[in-house]
Amino acid sequence: MEGHQLVREYLLLGLRFDRLVDGFVDAYTGDPALRRQVLAEARPDPAALAARARELRAELAGINLEPERVAFLDAHLVALECSGRKLAGEAVSFVEEVEAYFQVRITPGEQDDYRAAHAELSDLLPGEGSLETRLSTFRARDLVPPEKLEPVVHALSSALRDEVRTTFGLPEQEVVDYEIVTDKPWSGFNYYLGDYHSKVAINADLGHRMANLPHLVAHESYPGHHTEHCRKEAGLVGTLGQTEQTIFLVNTPQCLMAEGLADLGLHAVIGSGWGTWTQEIVADLGLRMEGEQQERLEGALGKLATVRQDAALMLHDRGADVDEVAMFLRRWLLCTDARARQMIRFLSDPLWRAYTTTYVEGYRLLRTWLNARPSGETVAERYRRLLDEPLIPAGVRAEIAADIPAVPRVG
Repeated sequence: MEGHQLVREYLLLGLRFDRLVDGFVDAYTGDPALRRQVLAEARPDPAALAARARELRAELAGINLEPERVAFLDAHLVALECSGRKLAGEAVSFVEEVEAYFQVRITPGEQDDYRAAHAELSDLLPGEGSLETRLSTFRARDLVPPEKLEPVVHALSSALRDEVRTTFGLPEQEVVDYEIVTDKPWSGFNYYLGDYHSKVAINADLGHRMANLPHLVAHESYPGHHTEHCRKEAGLVGTLGQTEQTIFLVNTPQCLMAEGLADLGLHAVIGSGWGTWTQEIVADLGLRMEGEQQERLEGALGKLATVRQDAALMLHDRGADVDEVAMFLRRWLLCTDARARQMIRFLSDPLWRAYTTTYVEGYRLLRTWLNARPSGETVAERYRRLLDEPLIPAGVRAEIAADIPAVPRVG
């Protein structure tokens, strides 16, 4: 099979999974004839899709494609084979499922580390009452009034867009449209529509804080998902013809890379001092933010990120009940029961149940990789590779181990 034929079969395979699970294809900007072809077919059999993934993997051995494209396709076909097996009713342990999807083997976090994070938070929040009460009181002062949510999002987006245009560059015609929604299991979502256009939905259900919104906007838009889609559409697809990048599939290594780079977006373009930077922006909208303190607080809270992955392991590996998991989340994340139940809703969704790993392990892996950059290379220069290259977790780990960065291929 020729390389272009195999890529075409990979695209068809991904589109067929979307016939079984709505939302499996997060974005598709490729040949619309392929989607029409799949829509005209009978509903596929998941076991047959798993078998087709195995067949395509076997074809990769002698395929006429560049090594990084072969590695990318191989990793994603492993993930698709696992999804097909799961959908066919085959028993797959949760840990094995996560490893097949994201090229990472997860283990529970250390509760001593969580206790240390709590101690750090307690030092940052002196006063009377429990740590949970003090944190809740401090966060309440940071809440964005509902009527100011959309203006704050637009102000942050505009400021971040200017930074990204200067640091990385964007297609002239790119645009992001924002909408405020409710009743969703996530806080924000990027719908990439192709032609450098995204729609970003912000879930208003549980409220947003000034300290949270710059991370969210950076994650979904600049320099996160929207920027990655734009630069890969222009570079990998438009310049290099890597059409496998025209499809973005849930529960694949793509996701761990994308969520990790998105979670590091604010770090890449603003870095230390983002709290004061945000404080100045929201002040123009009549809001008062304790920027420096919020930045210190978010740094301590970030050390509790693995708690969410622990909750997924409790639900899907240990068989814990929902109430036990909610108590665990409340204890270590110092959150309300409503917030814990919202997290569990995401962790319990059939499509998204393994997805929390992309945030936890994606951030951990890519932060390590950014920190391991060669002397003289800036964080932004290193981060550009995440936006422009078809990297996968196994390749990133190999670079960290070898301490030999690959040569960037797309500017």
